[in-house]
Amino acid sequence: MSFDTLGLGPELLSAVASQGYTTPTPIQTRAIPVILEGHDILAGAQTGTGKTAAFVLPIVQMLSEEPPARKKRQPRALVLVPTRELAAQVGKAMQDYGRRLSLRATVIYGGININAQIIRLNRGVDIVVATPGRLLDHANRKNLDLSRVKTLVLDEADRMLDMGFIDDILEVAAFLPEERQTLLFSATYPDSIKRLAGELLNYPRRIETARPNIAAEGVTQMAYRVGRLRKRELLSDLIKKENWQQVMVFTRTRYGADKLTSQLIADDISAAAIHSSKSQSVRTRTLTDFRRGLVRILVATDVAARGLDISGLLRVVNYDLPDIPENYVHRIGRTGRAGEKGVAISLVSDKEQGWLIEIERLLDHKIPFKRLAGFQPRNDSDPDIIAAKRKLKDKDAKKQKKAPEKAPVKSSEKTRQTRKGEKPPNVEKARTSGKKQKTGKPEKAGRVQKTGKSEKPGRPEKAGRVQKTGKAPKAGRPQKARKSPKKR
Repeated sequence: MSFDTLGLGPELLSAVASQGYTTPTPIQTRAIPVILEGHDILAGAQTGTGKTAAFVLPIVQMLSEEPPARKKRQPRALVLVPTRELAAQVGKAMQDYGRRLSLRATVIYGGININAQIIRLNRGVDIVVATPGRLLDHANRKNLDLSRVKTLVLDEADRMLDMGFIDDILEVAAFLPEERQTLLFSATYPDSIKRLAGELLNYPRRIETARPNIAAEGVTQMAYRVGRLRKRELLSDLIKKENWQQVMVFTRTRYGADKLTSQLIADDISAAAIHSSKSQSVRTRTLTDFRRGLVRILVATDVAARGLDISGLLRVVNYDLPDIPENYVHRIGRTGRAGEKGVAISLVSDKEQGWLIEIERLLDHKIPFKRLAGFQPRNDSDPDIIAAKRKLKDKDAKKQKKAPEKAPVKSSEKTRQTRKGEKPPNVEKARTSGKKQKTGKPEKAGRVQKTGKSEKPGRPEKAGRVQKTGKAPKAGRPQKARKSPKKR
């Protein structure tokens, strides 16, 4: 199938051909005709499958058929995205295709001066690509009118919900007319996406080009088991020995991204970090250097990496496994885009085994492990060690079954136990908690036995004698009161 059969006009067909595209991807083949018919859609597509063009092309086509009625143009199409990088990417596509049909598109996101955005909005625009937070700032200031929006697009909606934009999305929807077309694209289908679709979509057409929550087919996945403190050493070793030239490395935190970047630079490897704490100008310059090959390793976090489209990226490394399984799918989607081949490598420490199990459960398949001499950990969590311990345990169990029963303990052994300080059982039974008086010799009247000592046999006590008990006064003799000393 070719783009000619999808219902696009000659101007757009020429624009697509100038981009070097000849055959539409599966998501483009199924989504473009449905969007042109005016239906809402709930589309599941992984990153790198051409989904941006799947909604950009039909939106530009529909807007070109209905030119703006007023002199000052107001937005007629709105695209919400989770990150600044994705906004820039989608905005560029809108501008490239819309320019041929005299349509104006602008990009709105935070991190830069708002006044320049206000100037562009005052000039009039047809298409707005924005992040939810900054768009609400403009809407509340009445810098733009969203009442004429006919098409709303939620791109990478699952990521927007993960970032906590659900309230912002619903607030933006309140500015829009009720009669509109809504297009929702998501790489994964958690329950939160289904609830959002139930609130915003009207009898949507379900479009799936592959089973949701899986990676692109062209990506080869593998993992290395390594100790947490040796991850950086292993990564540097792989980069140098295999001569990697362009690699995107993911960390879980911004601090981890900066720290790893400094360590790689210390290992004489050119690297740069990109995350939400970096200014937009720094992030743009870093991406440009990475695309040009001036930076060898790009270290990024999940938030900053969404929407990055870097052609020819062959490798992605999960330096830290994500704690959210769906983020793994988005990470490795940076490679193997548009039908190309790619490799996704994960460095797994002992504490990340649980996250790996969750990721494999989401993918519904195991990720194969590779070994590298000198980096394989040897501890209780190593599967090889666990298997070896199980074999030894089975052997010990078999030996215990074959071994004869132990003979009863003889009297001579009891004697040896007594000499070593162990008390024979017959002696224990004879003794009580206190010391008993020997039987056969009754104590004479008036005698009080000392506590803790037994009476000596054969020595009769004199009548009236009272035994001393600690510091207590003698029985039968009243203690005289002491006289106070006389004063001289």
